[in-house]
Amino acid sequence: MAKDQRDLVELLKTELDFIEKGGYGRSVKTPWRPTSSFRDSLTCVNYALPEKSHPCSECHLIDFVPRDKQDEEVPCHSIPLNASGDTVESLERNEPKLEAALKEWMREKIREIEAERAKKSA
Repeated sequence: MAKDQRDLVELLKTELDFIEKGGYGRSVKTPWRPTSSFRDSLTCVNYALPEKSHPCSECHLIDFVPRDKQDEEVPCHSIPLNASGDTVESLERNEPKLEAALKEWMREKIREIEAERAKKSA
């Protein structure tokens, strides 16, 4: 299956910047509709599409989803964000805690991927 051709580190940096600028606050266009972490951002291969046109298996984030959760409706919401196993799904009712966990998870993944790339190019 075709994989998202965008660079993962750039996606994570863009997502982190989006969150740090208040990205998942209520939409001005649809303030009654709650936003969905990852799904309502440029990170998602289905961003701004009215229907889920691309399978989640094409997304870079699928590699972080536990195998037994990869067939769920929104598998990226099952990514373990910390050592406690918190996920977007488990934290979605606690926005400040979710935001903090997402930011830390992205910073950690960016560091890991950049370190791995540096090792390969050395």
